[in-house]
Amino acid sequence: MNKSIFNLKNILTILLLLFIGIQFIDVKKNISQSRSANAIENYYTIPVKVQTILKTSCYDCHSNNTSYPWYSNVQPVKWWLADHVDSGKRHLNFDEFNTYSRDKKLEKLDEIIETIKEGEMPLTSYTAIHQKAKLSMSDQSEIEKWVNETKRDVK
Repeated sequence: MNKSIFNLKNILTILLLLFIGIQFIDVKKNISQSRSANAIENYYTIPVKVQTILKTSCYDCHSNNTSYPWYSNVQPVKWWLADHVDSGKRHLNFDEFNTYSRDKKLEKLDEIIETIKEGEMPLTSYTAIHQKAKLSMSDQSEIEKWVNETKRDVK
């Protein structure tokens, strides 16, 4: 019995050392030093209410600036959050929206409506922690109305 406890103790020690060791592996945070010239709000009118909704529910993963919670400094959470932000920005980046072609802009605007209607966005893992990011039916309607108006102005 002492042998198995000793083995378990060794395993736990190794795991603890690995956990401590990975804390020193850093990832680049999604924090821009300046506002992007290509940001969507520089080219399209966004009502204040919609802008507030987007900043609260979307921008942490879909812009060049993420507001990081305290636990984002703990590995492996840091890696997980970095992956989510990178993935979100690959799909849609509001701060780089004007770099998209006309067709891609229209596609991304359609995807905004589709993903919020289907409840895909914001992610449940995000809204579980960020309760204010949950979209009400009214929020969804406001966004859909804004998207449809914006699509008429896309160049």
